[in-house]
Amino acid sequence: MEELREDHDDGTVARVAAIDIGKASGMVCLRVPHDTIEGRRVQKVWTVASMTNAILELGDTLVCQGVERVVMEATGSYWRPFFYLLEARGLDCWLVNARDVKNVPGRPKTDKLDAVWLAKLAERGMVRASFVPPKPVRQLRDFTRTRTVFVQERTRHKHRVDKALQDAQIKLPGVVSDLFGRSGRAMLDAMVAGERNPRTLADLARGNLVKKKPALVEALTGQFEDHHARLLQVLLGTVDHLTAQIQELDRLIARTLEEITTPHGGSGTGDEPTATTVSARVLAERLDAVPGIGPATAQIILAEIGADMRRFPTPEHLVPWAKLCPRTIQSGAKNTSGPAGQGNPWLKGALGEAANAAARTDTFLGARYRRIVKRRGHAKALVAARSILVITWHLINDPDASYQELGTDWHRRHLDPARKTRDLVRQLQALGHQVALSPASA
Repeated sequence: MEELREDHDDGTVARVAAIDIGKASGMVCLRVPHDTIEGRRVQKVWTVASMTNAILELGDTLVCQGVERVVMEATGSYWRPFFYLLEARGLDCWLVNARDVKNVPGRPKTDKLDAVWLAKLAERGMVRASFVPPKPVRQLRDFTRTRTVFVQERTRHKHRVDKALQDAQIKLPGVVSDLFGRSGRAMLDAMVAGERNPRTLADLARGNLVKKKPALVEALTGQFEDHHARLLQVLLGTVDHLTAQIQELDRLIARTLEEITTPHGGSGTGDEPTATTVSARVLAERLDAVPGIGPATAQIILAEIGADMRRFPTPEHLVPWAKLCPRTIQSGAKNTSGPAGQGNPWLKGALGEAANAAARTDTFLGARYRRIVKRRGHAKALVAARSILVITWHLINDPDASYQELGTDWHRRHLDPARKTRDLVRQLQALGHQVALSPASA
């Protein structure tokens, strides 16, 4: 029999408030001990408008009641005013996943009952707080997410430019590798300005494209009309506007990274602390050394997981939170793995791009991908995303850590000779051979 020792702090909270949040208001449930009767609880439920003054008044009320924890559901983006304002008032705010607290069959679905149920779960310590980063990291997250959306939108408009050229029988994208490079953009601007002569347009080629002038003349011969020029002008203007906005966001992100600092180490005695402070910019540069991670990806990772790993004590805490490992399911003597889950789409998207880029490199991560893809396929072989996240945790958590490339032959150098011999013998026997091994002479 396994003996378990219960912690002294079992997670119960005596004075708790829960908020079922909607767009225009929130249903608040306050549960506190009775003043005179021991073991009895006093419950109060009321509606609070989602306006600043109403939320501030709610914060004062909860502080006067000595509330120890405020729990609210993650409902869209409507939880943000309640969380930020109550947190600024000094209350301990927890954001919980609505999916984890609504699985109660046979109960009517009302805002009041939801708030009461959430309060009861909170006072018994049966809910887990979601990760809400501090304000500077939230601001960085806003910038990086907006930049990601703008980059995607710019790509969509570039594809529309391609469609407009195809409609005009202009096959320039088939000859120019980068339609929005120096040569390609010069030809597009000339067509918008009224130039229709294919040879004149082909003379705008620069660099290696000069050798492709005959192919450019052929590709620029089509039915480009004034209608296409007007459409192209609108699309190019939108692309230029998005490019300018992305550059401005890059500047804001760089400035925000300088403002975010993370303390490492312990504090000393007296007036001279021994803790070292590392800026997020230094952490981003450190992450940039990992194969597959570029400057933009490093910024996204820091914006999504933060620069302080105290929230994730070990990599084993961070990886399940990011939903990059399968869920363990045990029933009797049978152990299976379930789906990993959705996770943070912004983080998983950035890590997926990094894993795909690392898989094409001549590095340890690339060799690991090629080693696994042969037997498990592309989707399973992208475990580099998990490996990159583990590497990221160590680089952020340890101020003295730096990425060390293990090399493509790491698996071969750490191979178990007996296991490899057994596998090869088994393969030969499966082909119908009798194998007899003898040790090589010294």
